[in-house]
Amino acid sequence: MQFQLSGQQIEVTPALRQHVESRLDRLHRLDDKLISLAVVLSVDKLRHRADATLGVKGATLHAEAAETDMYASIDCLFEKLVSQLRRHHEKVSDKHHRATRAEPQYG
Repeated sequence: MQFQLSGQQIEVTPALRQHVESRLDRLHRLDDKLISLAVVLSVDKLRHRADATLGVKGATLHAEAAETDMYASIDCLFEKLVSQLRRHHEKVSDKHHRATRAEPQYG
């Protein structure tokens, strides 16, 4: 998987990088075939913002979070990505289940 972490108006410290990478393990547990993840951290006055674009097979998921603390915004961002990834998997599995149910059964 390609992983890119960048910052706008903020320097990405090793502690921030390690925090993001530790949250990345949770996404890998849900789906080990992730294509790419691009995370952008930014600061607007007192709002710490985190945006992410996750590429999975068949879809591109996007989430953003803004909090007063950068670590809190990263945590909120990954919570949103996890819920979107779960919804995507349910949608795909339901679609495949419906397709097999629609096939005529001879026997």
